[in-house]
Amino acid sequence: MIKYALACEQAHAFESWFPSSDAFETQRKRGFVTCPFCNSAKVEKQIMAPSVARTDKAPAPAAPETQPVAVLSEKERDIRAALRALRDHVLKNSENVGKGFVEEARKMHYGETEERSIYGEADLAEARALLEEGIDVLPIPVVPDDRN
Repeated sequence: MIKYALACEQAHAFESWFPSSDAFETQRKRGFVTCPFCNSAKVEKQIMAPSVARTDKAPAPAAPETQPVAVLSEKERDIRAALRALRDHVLKNSENVGKGFVEEARKMHYGETEERSIYGEADLAEARALLEEGIDVLPIPVVPDDRN
């Protein structure tokens, strides 16, 4: 496996693993290597310093033999773009109430405060409790490759 430092035409920097140099080139030419920030398929390798083992130190732990990888179809890339758009819309058009999300959602549901679009923090148990009370909540989607 080879880890490449990559950047898109918008200068977004990220890294990704490939089985070989040829595999990277094939995937890049077919548009399967995309920027996790803007989804651009115009991606190029960046200059990297090679990792060279020192003889005066103990060897580093071995890297995992395999790593899950995926080749995404155009439909899957479109879905990722739609999820990013949904996330961006919610973040731009809603009020961030942070850790007070659960309390604020209940106040709105029971008419104690004005109804509006909000987002914030809730753990799984809190989200389930809100749903059981009939309060509609939805996790904000995070696209896995956003943290490539």
